[in-house]
Amino acid sequence: MIAVRPATAADVPAMSRVLIASITELCGPDHGGAPERLVTWTANKTPEGVAHMLASPGLRMLVAELDGQVAAVGAVVPDKGEVSLNYVDPAARFRGVSKALLSALEAELRVHGVVEAQLTSTTTARAFYHAAGWSEDATPVACMGGEGHRMRKRLG
Repeated sequence: MIAVRPATAADVPAMSRVLIASITELCGPDHGGAPERLVTWTANKTPEGVAHMLASPGLRMLVAELDGQVAAVGAVVPDKGEVSLNYVDPAARFRGVSKALLSALEAELRVHGVVEAQLTSTTTARAFYHAAGWSEDATPVACMGGEGHRMRKRLG
């Protein structure tokens, strides 16, 4: 069973584990296995970094649980109308967890009055966002030392 809820301080170790595993194991097309890119990308995904994110007043963090275990981590910045994080545990990939989390992130933005959301997708997640109704801006942007894709979705 999948449940999405606000993240809490008790979730920080699991959130850190999910973020680092997702980046390391699933985002190969983006980091190419380059150690320096992985170090840079995961630098703020340590428990201390995640705790700092969780305490940030402008950031709303959610977790998706699969069978009671944190299986995905997401965040939005309502003031910017932006999805800023959406990562899934490699063991939970293709089980509906990311879709449930993205839906909850979009709903969180709607609650804050956001009509059109934006995000920067990795190459890895690009098809996932397209399938969820997001459209891509024409010009690629820098993203974690590689190429990112600016995307938008009308929420209202």
